[in-house]
Amino acid sequence: MKGQIWDFWSSDTGMLFRTMKKAAEKLSILGFGCMRLPQTPDCRIDGARATEMVHYAISRGVNYFDTAYVYHNGESEPFLGRALAGGYREKVNIATKMPVWAVEKPDDMDRFLDEQLERLGTDHIDFYLLHGLMKKTWNHVLDLDVTEFLDRAIADGRIRYAGFSFHDNLCLFNEIIGSYNWTFCQVQYNYMDEEYQAGTEGVRYAHERGLGIIVMEPLRGGTLTKQGGAVKKIWAETGISRTPAEWGLRWVWDHPEVTVVLSGMSTLGQLKDNLGYANNGMASTLTLEELGVYEKIKSVYREKMKIPCTKCGYCTPCPGGIAIPDCFSMYNDAFIYDDVDNAKLVYQAFTGFGGAASACQDCGVCESFCPQHIPIRKCLKEVERLFGS
Repeated sequence: MKGQIWDFWSSDTGMLFRTMKKAAEKLSILGFGCMRLPQTPDCRIDGARATEMVHYAISRGVNYFDTAYVYHNGESEPFLGRALAGGYREKVNIATKMPVWAVEKPDDMDRFLDEQLERLGTDHIDFYLLHGLMKKTWNHVLDLDVTEFLDRAIADGRIRYAGFSFHDNLCLFNEIIGSYNWTFCQVQYNYMDEEYQAGTEGVRYAHERGLGIIVMEPLRGGTLTKQGGAVKKIWAETGISRTPAEWGLRWVWDHPEVTVVLSGMSTLGQLKDNLGYANNGMASTLTLEELGVYEKIKSVYREKMKIPCTKCGYCTPCPGGIAIPDCFSMYNDAFIYDDVDNAKLVYQAFTGFGGAASACQDCGVCESFCPQHIPIRKCLKEVERLFGS
């Protein structure tokens, strides 16, 4: 089942749209991820700025908004519900996720869904996902008859389409696909992750089975926008006027199997940039020469990146108060930019009031939640070794 996914262009907004095999909706190729919304100094969602971004995105054709029960410490869903009031809800598709790790009994699935409907201020969720499936959580909810729950929730109209987001190996990915009549799946996919988790093989298999593909982490949490000397030189030598972010997003959109690419945007400027990139995100349009550029970039990043962290935040809050994603980001920057001294200064300034890797209590809680399966405790020791006083 290799049905072609066409790009549909909107003359009103310039946005491109694609469809899924099992869903009639034309979905904007740029999806709005509600995990990295702008924040106030006390780390709450900045409602005014975030609402402005949501409304601006809708006015430019974005119609797929992705959130989850746990994003922004539980604030993301209620925020999105408020932002979509006043007629905006009818213009978009909402995607949110069941926190499968918190489900203890079958009734919990109904309880979470009903709470999410209330938080989002809607009577239905368009695209409902089982969040971050790994072997342990998949087997757990499967034992609790999660497929029966999904059938029932679709039948009573609380959700329209069922899917799952995924953080494990290809073998499990294929097993899950064969276990239910899914409409779509959500995977981490970018030019550095062709063989990571589901990878290219999984994306193609899911598409052949008729599933729509939603892509998360297309820029690896912003990592692929970094411009160290060697990387910057390669981009410059192309003679093509594109930012690293546009190069990264274009690579994902070039795959006709992909329906929507999610971006977690924190500023209106980032949103405007991504909207501009999306106008040129047609499938199967990159040249062989352009594809060759990615191979050069990949070799540089693979040599320099030490910790494959995407800053998803699942490892937080840390019992010891460590800002784990930030520690890893600064550690990677030291090598990507070939500037350990500056990275160390930034790290010491950032952790001056807490959050340093040295506060690790070796409890391992973080590792049980990490979708990248990073040996976090070991890596924190490396961070402390490089940056510690």
